Amino acid sequence: MCMNQIKLFILFFTLSSCGQNTTEMKTPENAKEKFEKFITKKKFVEENYYPGIADEKMRPVFTEKINQVASDFQNVAESNTPTDKKYQEKIRIGLSRFSDVYMELDTEDRERVCTYFEELMDIIGLESSNGQLNKFMYGFDPNEVVKKN
Repeated sequence: MCMNQIKLFILFFTLSSCGQNTTEMKTPENAKEKFEKFITKKKFVEENYYPGIADEKMRPVFTEKINQVASDFQNVAESNTPTDKKYQEKIRIGLSRFSDVYMELDTEDRERVCTYFEELMDIIGLESSNGQLNKFMYGFDPNEVVKKN
């Protein structure tokens, strides 16, 4: 198995998990600092197994889109009643922001986008994207395929 297949296999199992119901969530005390740190860090650069963005001129475009998701998450986190449903909606909106540049994203860049979403989910303790990241990455949610069979 080549390294890309292994990474996809790991990402697939990382992204697939059970859905969550609509419940109020408690925002961690250090969430604001973590969001600010996330927004200011340089994105789509070479790190771990990610080789860096395929098309350097797209870095500011992709960075702006993912930072907007971070701001959206931060707004929900700072609201009076943050819920998993509100975060799920922000994931949907955030992923839709990439629709105009989706063809510019190679597989590794799409994986990196999903990893950034997972980082944001970790900040607030959201356990699942309810299949949204799988749909973005693969064009379908493997959990739905399993349910149909």
